[in-house]
Amino acid sequence: MAKFAVLHLEKGAGNDAPISSHIERTVNPSNADKDRTHLNRELIVFPEGVKNRTEAIQYRIEHAEIARKISHNQVRAIRVIMTGSPEQMQRIQEEGKLDDWCRDSLDWLRKEVGSENIVSAVLHLDEQTPHIHATVVPIVTGERRKARQEAQKAGKKYRKKNANAPRLCADDIMSKERFKHMQNTYAQTMSKFGLVRGKEGSEARHISTQQYYRELVGKNEQLEKDNEILQTQKEQSNQELSHIRNDIKTEELKNKAADIGSNIMDNRLACRYFQSKTAATGDR
Repeated sequence: MAKFAVLHLEKGAGNDAPISSHIERTVNPSNADKDRTHLNRELIVFPEGVKNRTEAIQYRIEHAEIARKISHNQVRAIRVIMTGSPEQMQRIQEEGKLDDWCRDSLDWLRKEVGSENIVSAVLHLDEQTPHIHATVVPIVTGERRKARQEAQKAGKKYRKKNANAPRLCADDIMSKERFKHMQNTYAQTMSKFGLVRGKEGSEARHISTQQYYRELVGKNEQLEKDNEILQTQKEQSNQELSHIRNDIKTEELKNKAADIGSNIMDNRLACRYFQSKTAATGDR
């Protein structure tokens, strides 16, 4: 069975504060094992004075020297999940290669989006499959991809702006072509860990992070129900096996008792025969 590299990107709403509680475990999700939460690891050090992921997003934006005003509904963060097929991720962990996997995953992401734009990265080990939650502030440089088309549609003369000016633009990172490129290069980076790219152009649907976890929780709940059923069936089987063993033992005891009784009877008959023979000899 193929072991796939998994890369999931999704735009966050506003400063993406709601998902921070999940990533930082200020609220424990039902699919996480509280006894293993202490194993989770922060892979990115926050700047001095920054306490959490939400503040780190704002810190990056404030220090990026963006000239253009940022609208209230503009995407400030992109959520990135990096992982692999459960069986292979478990094997990577068991073989002691998880640190290497984390390092290579982050090195790849730095090359793709820029080190300064990765403001948070957390390794979760309290869920079924090890995975990294990375947060990217989509600050880019270069000419806007759609600027010329927008100007032409509006009937305006296009004025080329400073290509080196930093700007906040999630669409430049989340474009179809860009995402395809990232899928390819991430799979290439992960090949050393036995992970391969999923089928290109497959009809597998892209789901949100919330939906991903809802489905994951649903699967875990179903697994728990299946385990309960299997446990009940196991107990019933053990009880039936115990009854069968008891019946066998009872039957064996009955057979032994019958054999003993038969032996006693044979001995009594033999004794009587011997006594009758002795008596007959004495009469002579």
